[in-house]
Amino acid sequence: MIKVIVIDDQGLMRDGLEIILNSDLELKVVACGENGKEAIVLSKRFMPDIVLMDIRMPVMGGVEASKIIKNKFPNVKVLLLTTFEDDQCIIEAMNSGASGYIFKDIEKGKLIEAIKECVKGSFIMPTKVAAVLAKHAVNKEQPPIKDNLLAMNLTDREMEIALMITQGFTNRQIASALYITDGTVKNYVSSIYSKTLITDRIKLALFFKDKGII
Repeated sequence: MIKVIVIDDQGLMRDGLEIILNSDLELKVVACGENGKEAIVLSKRFMPDIVLMDIRMPVMGGVEASKIIKNKFPNVKVLLLTTFEDDQCIIEAMNSGASGYIFKDIEKGKLIEAIKECVKGSFIMPTKVAAVLAKHAVNKEQPPIKDNLLAMNLTDREMEIALMITQGFTNRQIASALYITDGTVKNYVSSIYSKTLITDRIKLALFFKDKGII
């Protein structure tokens, strides 16, 4: 059974989410709250598998609460839920330690699936969010970083995909964000592995971090 805490400042949204999630036999909403501070207290009390939390709330928002929850209870997943599509908001959310970011207009079945996949360790990210993060990854790239990547003979596209891999993007998310096919992404990933002599995504991220690339 997956234990879920629902945090949203709107009562109707909380109640609706609780009903939807409890309709699945594998999920159980163990508590609900209306702001980030309550999310922290409830996480300590119930030690849920995942906190489904709104990003903008009074008292304390989801981004700040996510950082605290991940620091205090690293095994608790946080999935941020919002109606906003602001670029900076998305970037801050992804830097908070959250395991994903989804919009409130998500379909019932996809929401349940997202929670289950998140608990398994997947990074949950809609295509439009992936596109924002991909753009940010390229725009923030500094000359020394680009030089380090070029030293490995990576093309511009391979640099872009390599950075996205280190940020947790799946091949499908990369394909959606860059408007290319899954097969094309696989080919680029194979080329990156060949040039760096690494065949594991986690090791690749650690390698780039050690080199000062991320």
